Amino acid sequence: METRRTTVRDVRRANRASLLTDLFHGGRQSRQELGDTTALSQASVSNLIGEMIDEGLVEEAGLVGSDGGRPRALLRVAPGYGYVAGADVGETRLLVELYDLAMSRLGVAQFSLGDDGPDPQVTAAKLLEGLAAVIAEAGVERSEVLGFGVGVPGVVDHSTGSAVVHSQTTGWDAVPLGEMLRAGTDVPVFVENGAKTLGQAEMWFGAGRGARHAVIVMVGTGVGAAVVMDGRGYRGAFSNAGEWGHTTLVYDGDVCRCGARGCLEAYIGSETVIARLAAATGQQPDPKLLTRMLAADGALDEPAQAVITQTVGYLGAGIAGLVNLFSPERIVLGGPAGLALGERFLPDIRDAASRNALRHPYSRTRIDLCQLGPDAVAMGAATLPIARLLADGGLPATPGPTTPPSRAAHRRSLSRGRS
Repeated sequence: METRRTTVRDVRRANRASLLTDLFHGGRQSRQELGDTTALSQASVSNLIGEMIDEGLVEEAGLVGSDGGRPRALLRVAPGYGYVAGADVGETRLLVELYDLAMSRLGVAQFSLGDDGPDPQVTAAKLLEGLAAVIAEAGVERSEVLGFGVGVPGVVDHSTGSAVVHSQTTGWDAVPLGEMLRAGTDVPVFVENGAKTLGQAEMWFGAGRGARHAVIVMVGTGVGAAVVMDGRGYRGAFSNAGEWGHTTLVYDGDVCRCGARGCLEAYIGSETVIARLAAATGQQPDPKLLTRMLAADGALDEPAQAVITQTVGYLGAGIAGLVNLFSPERIVLGGPAGLALGERFLPDIRDAASRNALRHPYSRTRIDLCQLGPDAVAMGAATLPIARLLADGGLPATPGPTTPPSRAAHRRSLSRGRS
């Protein structure tokens, strides 16, 4: 077996990536602070930051006082260096957003996909239409868009080098969404499971920040989870780790949309809960019934409260399974139904989890709510090309003190790695 030697160029790339990641996640910092957090020498920090300032990737953004010396310049990733797009493919609607590198939202496009679930061809066409719309709304050039991340329901298989989506609940069987999108745009495309993109957003900017071991769960029409182990997302051998909604809660129980019986999703998925609420209260099964009912002031009436109490118990039991399996520092509850339940009944959810989890791992786990809202899937998807940029040290590292490569060269680098 051939062993690859680490070169000076590899070290430079890794050091650039370390600095850039610290700036992106930690906000404005001085060169001295970057040296402390990355353990790089001040000379290395100054040289590499100088390169990235010359490339336009990093910029000075204000001054901070120092102990008896000259004020120090604060640095940040340059927001206008490039732009990223992210999309959330739901079962009835599709959302596309455009961000700068400070994650300021610059454009939004939303489409209905109908009540019969997303058709692959229609979905791909709407994604491309949405990408064009948000680029036009923001007034940026297509060549400045570093990548387009797409969060979808189901398993995303990257083993073939593209992105093939398998989703039993929406009827997608080996849909080559990556290829379909690449055929319509030269913007690098990244496709991932929506729960995982939500998880990345919360780990970078929300309730998961600072945790090394966490599970971010998404409860909506579908139910999923993003598992983070030692600071890295866990995908499993075949990309389908995190299908928490299709773990069995009740043996031979209710039929799930996936065709199996007793899945957690069959008990806490929003469609099921809404149907049970409608039957219990005599109301129409409006898709917004659950969130509207939980947002109202005052106590729920007895039939509705009985449904919610049982749902909270099922949710807590499912979270307890995650505690027992992964022993995370933090479990973050999100998704439209998850947030609606958590904002009103988080103490009850924690209590149900504590009753069903082993005492010691539960005592070391914190259960919090997502901080970025129910639509963070698109934001998380937009971070997929940024994650590649960070891993590559921004632009491909130069072999020496030569002219930095162009942004076009970086786009070619992203294209080689896209899915």
